[in-house]
Formats: sequence, C-alpha cells, structure tokens
Amino acid sequence: MKTKSNSSKTDALKRGLIAGSITLITYLSVVIVTTPNLPTLAAFSAAVKVNGVILFGLAIAIGVQIYVTNYAKSLGCSILNKRKGIAGSSSSTALSSFFSFFSLVPLGCCGSWLLILSLLPSIFGSAFSVILIQYSKPLSYLGLFVVIGYTAFNAIKLKRKLKIMEIPEAQKKISFM
Repeated sequence: MKTKSNSSKTDALKRGLIAGSITLITYLSVVIVTTPNLPTLAAFSAAVKVNGVILFGLAIAIGVQIYVTNYAKSLGCSILNKRKGIAGSSSSTALSSFFSFFSLVPLGCCGSWLLILSLLPSIFGSAFSVILIQYSKPLSYLGLFVVIGYTAFNAIKLKRKLKIMEIPEAQKKISFM
C-alpha cells in the first residue's frame, strides 16, 4: 500500500512529465506550423539540431518546476511567491522560446517569424531590433538560465521546508522516550 508521501511524489512526477512533454510538443508544433516551406521532418530536425539545448532544457526545467510545485502543494507547503514581471518561470520560458525561434529563421524554419522580425523596428526601433536578432541565441540561453535558476530556487525552498517538517517529528520521538 502506498503511503501519502509516495503517492504525492508519484502524482507530482506524473504531472511534471506531462508538463515537460507538453512544453516539448508545443515548441515543436510552433516550429512545424510556422515552417510551411519545409517538410515536417526537416523542420523538426533543424529545431532539434540548432536549439536542442534550449528545447530539452526548457522541457526538463518546466517538468521539474511542476513536480516541485505539485509535491509541495500535496504536503501543504506553499513555496511559490506571487511575482510579477519577467522574473517568473513562465515569462522566462516564453521569452527564451521567442528568442530561440529567431535562430531558426536563417535555416528556412519558422518563416512566419519573418513577419514578426519585420515589425520589430516599428515597435522597438532599429537598433534594439538588430540587438534582438543578432543576440537571439545568447538571449535564449539567458532565458533558459533564468528558468533553471527559478526551478532550482524553488527546489531548495522545498527541501528546506521538508527539513523543517521533519524536525518536529524527531523532537516528538525524543520526548516520548
């Protein structure tokens, strides 16, 4: 018979795997849908070769983030603070994905992103647009780094809360002896 802790871990793991898979599928779907001039397999292959680290890094980081969050909730912990701005995990994921799509455009992938690229100068100005395009790869890695950092921060917070939850139980055992 499963204990509540094992059941909680299993449920959280399932949700994390599902979230990571959805992230991976969504990213690849956007690449395939926005690349009408290449066969599906070619677009898929280009995305994995050029942005594999970002693609799988985001999927794993989001999966772990969902696991940590759901496991904490099942134990009654609330480890996430309500944050605003681009410091959060979901915003960083979106920005990292957004920038990583730009690096696929020269390969013939994500042709629809050319429209977005053409609109950037009118929205942000020419100099800023050139920076976004020129440094899309480093900006993608920066976004991935923020997602991984945010996930690691929450995992550390959960680990600390778990230690705190274990201390009173150990003290109870000592007092009964």
